Amino acid sequence: MIRPITKADRNTFIIFSKAFYSSTAVCHTIPQAYHLKTFEHLMESNTYAQGYIIEYANKPVGYALTAKTFSQEAGGYVIWIEELFVLPPYRNKGLGTEFFQFVKQHLEPTVARIRLEVEPTNTAAIRLYEKMGFQALPYTQMTKELN
Repeated sequence: MIRPITKADRNTFIIFSKAFYSSTAVCHTIPQAYHLKTFEHLMESNTYAQGYIIEYANKPVGYALTAKTFSQEAGGYVIWIEELFVLPPYRNKGLGTEFFQFVKQHLEPTVARIRLEVEPTNTAAIRLYEKMGFQALPYTQMTKELN
């Protein structure tokens, strides 16, 4: 089951978020304060970011974050799958597919694209995403940190 994150999920989110950023699914860690800052933002507004808890047998086993942007290139809004994490014992049980079905069922009509990033070494995730119709983009993304 996929459900929106609530205030009661604070500790679960922090634990899962730290586990995600300690895994090989990401190429770097983030400052400890960012985990709490993200949770606080999710509780304040869902305009740009939304959080979800992934459950298996009524037990939290993962989380996901999405973000909303506008893209002229896409011709409308884009939903970014910012993070998708499932505890290792619960992987390969269809939870990732269930999450993407949930997202698709809840899309606003103005959403033109779903986008995500994946580490090149995360081959299991790449296989899942390709199976669901995602395609690699032919350009490099770049960032500049402001803080």
